[in-house]
Amino acid sequence: MPARFDWNVRVYYEDTDAGGIVYYANYLKFFERARTEWLRHLNVNQRALQQEHDVLFVVKSVTSEYHAPAKLDDVIKLTLVIQKLGRASVAFQQQAWCGEQLLNSAQVTIACVDTAMRLRAIPPAVAEKMRHYVISD
Repeated sequence: MPARFDWNVRVYYEDTDAGGIVYYANYLKFFERARTEWLRHLNVNQRALQQEHDVLFVVKSVTSEYHAPAKLDDVIKLTLVIQKLGRASVAFQQQAWCGEQLLNSAQVTIACVDTAMRLRAIPPAVAEKMRHYVISD
């Protein structure tokens, strides 16, 4: 059974709009933080990847659907699984939850590139760690 990564974030005043709900673009920031924390959980240091392998992860595409609003002081559970792990890309399914309420669902594809922004293979040791989170290949 594939693993799912969960990470919590609290909604601060700076995350909300004039109506007191989370500004729509902030879900992308929350999802980015969850992916970063997931890599840390896997003991993958992004600076070391750049320095040792000359590779970076960049967002290639995002689709997002909003289901319900989050509000100031809510604790949001962010989840991620991998839909597809490619040679040089990873397609994530990410969700934001407040209790039992689904707030946002997104499909995020990241690409592995070198510092000149040319596509590169994900280093094998990193891909192996990621494989545990794949729900289908």
